Amino acid sequence: MSTTHRRGRPHKRWYAWAAAACATAVALPLYAAQGQEETRGREGSRTLTWQPCKGHSDAQCTTLNLPIDWSSRGKTFGLKVVRRKATNPSKRIGVLLINPGGPGGSGVDMALKSSFPAELRERFDIVGFDPRGIGRSHPITCSKELINKVPQELPRNQAEFAHLASYNRKLREDCRKHSGPLFDHADTLNVVRDMDALRAALGEQKINYYGHSYGTLIGQQYAQRYGRHVRSMVLDSNMDHSLGTTKLATTAAAAVEDSLTAFAQWCKTTSTCSLHGQDVLGRWNRLLSSADRSQLSDADTPVSVDDLISRAYDAFAAPEWPAFAKWLNSLHTGTPHRQAHPSHTGPATGTEAHVRPAVFCQDWQTRIRDYQDLRALVQAEQAAAPHARTSPEMREAILGCVGWPKRTNNPQRPLHIGPDAPTILLVNARHDPTTGYAWARNVHRQAPHKTRLLTYEGSGHGALVTPCTTHAMTQYLLHLTLPPQRSCPAPQVSGNDNGPPPSTRQQPGQSGRPSSATTAGHPA
Repeated sequence: MSTTHRRGRPHKRWYAWAAAACATAVALPLYAAQGQEETRGREGSRTLTWQPCKGHSDAQCTTLNLPIDWSSRGKTFGLKVVRRKATNPSKRIGVLLINPGGPGGSGVDMALKSSFPAELRERFDIVGFDPRGIGRSHPITCSKELINKVPQELPRNQAEFAHLASYNRKLREDCRKHSGPLFDHADTLNVVRDMDALRAALGEQKINYYGHSYGTLIGQQYAQRYGRHVRSMVLDSNMDHSLGTTKLATTAAAAVEDSLTAFAQWCKTTSTCSLHGQDVLGRWNRLLSSADRSQLSDADTPVSVDDLISRAYDAFAAPEWPAFAKWLNSLHTGTPHRQAHPSHTGPATGTEAHVRPAVFCQDWQTRIRDYQDLRALVQAEQAAAPHARTSPEMREAILGCVGWPKRTNNPQRPLHIGPDAPTILLVNARHDPTTGYAWARNVHRQAPHKTRLLTYEGSGHGALVTPCTTHAMTQYLLHLTLPPQRSCPAPQVSGNDNGPPPSTRQQPGQSGRPSSATTAGHPA
């Protein structure tokens, strides 16, 4: 375990599991002051009153009031929903519900900024919603001042571990105070029940669903519980909810290691890589060692181990290999002339959205008991990823649950999809640092007769980035036709350079992938 590895600033990092188009889930008015339309749900369910969305002439907005606690049906919250109706009503198939991941990604924003293929927009109502606790659906908020006091160093002994646990408990109680009873019911199983209530309110017997990253967990658990209500489902960049703490951390670290190895191989064979002709992994290890000694800088600005690993993680997820190679080549070893700036300057008042721990720590029973457990976990990560060391995002998620109650609403379990569900299309990039290919492969193993895995033989977080994968998704959603092939090749960047596609690639519903922003999100 490196004693100099900083934990990072999870509340300020844009986690890759939240799609970039959802980074702007702000509290702007959703409705325009014009006409309205009603949709009466099936089975005596609620009636939805639709109004034009402000600033979006082709979209309708509504609020669906749902129980905070489905077991008591007492207090309610408003689930914000957006619908873009099929552009060819005579050929309409049904609704396509969408979720971008996170947790923290806004399905409302994803629907408003949708870049789904025209064939899908023609025949489906595209429906996005902000899951409970996220965006405009009763967002979970916490004290800015307390969020800014997150311990920055990875605990180096039991006393520092106890301090982290104490801080997490204090933050949890603060978030519960500011967010109310919904905080204790922010898990994905509750989101799944909300989604089926939305299906009924929309008047649909069956839904179609596209989920990206953490949104794949919503899809998996919906299919497991409500398989009879699914017509089709595409899960892109898959979570694996069967994994215990150590396996979750080590497979996540191994995915980053795999991306680092793929990047090094690309540099070896690509003359335009700034590190071409060098021992890339050897240089990487030397840079890490310098950062361990606080002897690494970028134009005299200190670069920590966390900075280095996080920059790599973001570059591999985008993917942005050429720019990352250029940055690595520009780093200097030696004592930086400047000092590292403090993480936060000036006082912070009020509250801000901070949903990640509330969702992740209720979906995953990842409870590290003490410093010895943490040390063993870090050693296991480094054994699985001897060069990359860790997945910064997964480590942040697991450390965020230290000190939480042992009980969780939605603990890990293998996926079981019943006979009433259709065959689900899983797609995953071969070299994905965020939701590693091993996760998709394991999900397919758990439900081999109810899933088809389509492998994108490329890099980055998100597989629907080429005509091959996009066509497979479109044909499946339109005609329920599973792709005859089991893989799609990665495109060539230029000439004989077999690298990742350009960083301007887009997922359905995305408008590009910035490598950082100021919205909290988390794992997928």
